Amino acid sequence: MVKLSFDRRRFLVGGAIVGTAGAAAAASLHDGELGGPPQTISGSVPWQEGAADAPPGAMGTDFIFFTSPERGFIEAAVARLIPNDPVGPGALEAGVPFFLDRQLAGQFGQGQHYFLGGPWPKGTPEQGYQSRFSPAQLYRAAIPAIERYVGATFNGAAFANLAAADQDKVLKGLESGDIALDGGVDSKTFFAMLLQNTREGYLSDPIYGGNKDMAAWKMIGFPGAHYDYKEWVSRHGERVPFPPVGFKGRPGWTGGLR
Repeated sequence: MVKLSFDRRRFLVGGAIVGTAGAAAAASLHDGELGGPPQTISGSVPWQEGAADAPPGAMGTDFIFFTSPERGFIEAAVARLIPNDPVGPGALEAGVPFFLDRQLAGQFGQGQHYFLGGPWPKGTPEQGYQSRFSPAQLYRAAIPAIERYVGATFNGAAFANLAAADQDKVLKGLESGDIALDGGVDSKTFFAMLLQNTREGYLSDPIYGGNKDMAAWKMIGFPGAHYDYKEWVSRHGERVPFPPVGFKGRPGWTGGLR
């Protein structure tokens, strides 16, 4: 396993907490801020079946963004970032490469929510993402640059064919910035995005193509997208004893918490 600057269990649990906090923050907005007049709700929740747009989900099984060599690198890299072990599935088993493929082929890959205009001086970590590349362009430029470095350093080998210890060495070099990549790619920037996107794919709702069979949620005890949690609001620190359910349900799910 890669000894990077994070601990597997801490980042998994922390990621789940951050996601919950974000949802709570979104729910705290006033109705007026969301475009409608303020309302007072009492009694039952004003819900109508089928009124919301159903999320489309990631369809198919073929890769539509990654080329075959790129896919080989991604599958090997994410398998080292979150390896398979007795605790739970690794990123490869959880379908993270497919998640990344669909995200990079869509609006995220296009950098729809990024400012990509120049100038592009090297920024500070506090400034966040500073690059002329959209996420898709960054992956497309970084992967062959990494493979060129690997080939020159390991007698023409591809990253996927390296021993695990050598793969870890390369990933650590990318994380620290000690590996200089050609093509205008900043190795630390790419590693940070790859790690973040791997986390997202591992813990996302399965509708986006990752977290296959909700295995990551089962591992950390996250019950998922149940409709109603009001009975648990004041029960701090208690485990919710229900199997996880995604946006599109789960096998045997009939609605409600149970």
